[in-house]
Parts: sequence; structure tokens; C-alpha cells
Amino acid sequence: QGQLVESGGGLVQAGGSLRLSCAGSRNIFSRFNVMAWYRQAPGKQRELVAVIATGGSTNYADSVKGRFTISRDNAKNTVYLQMTSLQPEDTAVYFCRADVSVLGPPQVYWGQGTQVTVSS
Repeated sequence: QGQLVESGGGLVQAGGSLRLSCAGSRNIFSRFNVMAWYRQAPGKQRELVAVIATGGSTNYADSVKGRFTISRDNAKNTVYLQMTSLQPEDTAVYFCRADVSVLGPPQVYWGQGTQVTVSS
């Protein structure tokens, strides 16, 4: 079984920065995978924030382009989300997700989430 554990959330003032980390188990990072950060604000649906493939290609939601950066360190089995110029609307629980290539449909893993709160 794969496992993802997020950390780095907290309370920050508008305009501040945070770096989230997502540590994954070896059986996730040893295979070709796509790692992503999602977020879910109260009363809203979970939405994709950023995605990074094993080779390093990235994609971002329009709302975070230019402010957030996703990166990965495969040697440490960890994915990061550097968040800058944070705004109150970025307040949400942030989740890490892994889609791991296997024979057949990808195996999908989720972390437990980490709370990010941005005060105005």
C-alpha cells in the first residue's frame, strides 16, 4: 500500500509564503507517476492546483500561475508546493495526490490534507 503524508500548512498573512511537502512511500516514487496538489475550501469542490510528472513537466490552475511552484525530489520521495503572494481565497485544505502507472488503470493515492489559512 502506498502512503502520502503532507506537512507545512499553517496560518499566514496575506502576501506571505508557505511551502507544503508531500512525502510518499517508495512504492509510489519508484514507478512512473503523476503527482498533484489539490485544495478544497469550505463549501466548495476539491480543485486541482498543480501537477508534476515524473520527468518534471508541470501544469497549474490559472488562479495560482505565477504564484505557486510545484517541484519534486525523487531521491527523497517528496513533492513540494511553494506558495507565494498568498491571498485569503487560497485558504483551503491542501491534499497531495499520486497517480501511479500500473498494468491497467492507474493506482490513485491521497494524503490526509494540510490546512492553509490566509488572513487578510
